Amino acid sequence: MKHAETVTFGGSGLNRAAELRGDTADQLATDINSRTIVLWRGKPLIAGTDHDRLVLLPMNHILFADLPPPQVPPIFLGLSDEGHPVFARDVSAWAPEGLDTRSLQQFFDPSEQHHPALPNDHLFLELRGIMTRLSARDAELAATARAIFGWHKSHRFCAACGAESRMAMSGWQRNCPSCQTPHFPRTDPVVIMLVTRGNKVLMGRSPGWPEGMYSLLAGFVEPGETLEAAVRREVVEEAGIKVGAVSYLASQPWPFPSSLMFGCKGEALTDEITVDPNELEDALWVSREEMLQVFAGQHKKLKPARKGAIAHFLLRNWLADRMD
Repeated sequence: MKHAETVTFGGSGLNRAAELRGDTADQLATDINSRTIVLWRGKPLIAGTDHDRLVLLPMNHILFADLPPPQVPPIFLGLSDEGHPVFARDVSAWAPEGLDTRSLQQFFDPSEQHHPALPNDHLFLELRGIMTRLSARDAELAATARAIFGWHKSHRFCAACGAESRMAMSGWQRNCPSCQTPHFPRTDPVVIMLVTRGNKVLMGRSPGWPEGMYSLLAGFVEPGETLEAAVRREVVEEAGIKVGAVSYLASQPWPFPSSLMFGCKGEALTDEITVDPNELEDALWVSREEMLQVFAGQHKKLKPARKGAIAHFLLRNWLADRMD
């Protein structure tokens, strides 16, 4: 697609400067020009009345002074357009007063956290809620940091021997001190499919989703499988629809927690839907006319896919006949 890289979290041209990772980046962390974005439990620090700006703080900001252990070392993200080092820091050890932990466990966390050392408009916010308001650069930085910190949290121990591994290469590697095995950030490939049959598109709903939420079918790519084969397998498994020709459209890093979404288009060969209840709660064909109603918020049953998600991106371009 000509518009492929305009998807949320798409490439902003960030210079990740991998050659600086390691001792050099550790030294740059003390540079007066270095800045850091901040995450609390995966939620980036955002500023502005419209919640549209990723905050970059000095590395020695008072926010980091009194954090209880464990403190996670800064992760080097790359260089700004001005050539200044940009890091990410995690302050999840901070405990906000009156924290309602139930909100953090919801499908979408609407809560806001404010640190007393910051201005009133500086808030930790759920990335899903503000991702479309951020610039392409801010979105890429936030998504990268969230995914990397999530990987460190879930991969503390060596998969080879079980010993606790240690962060290395400015956050882009973990090394096992026991068996010397290096480990690298994990990205899970996922296919998400715009499956059409004439004037209709196939939509599905997973158990536990908010009322009215439907999306394009999606699933993880299995070992030894091509993207095209994964599309056909997932669609027939979940909805009983056979798919013929498959083509690639666009990709999106999806840091919830660490996926790379491969948007594909598939041509359905059959119409009759047979839902696998272990995979989906419901699936249905939606005509182009109905989807226009969905996007306008006027459909009786379906709500539009979340803005910023690749499903919304693909459906919007399908409606606009911009799939080339």
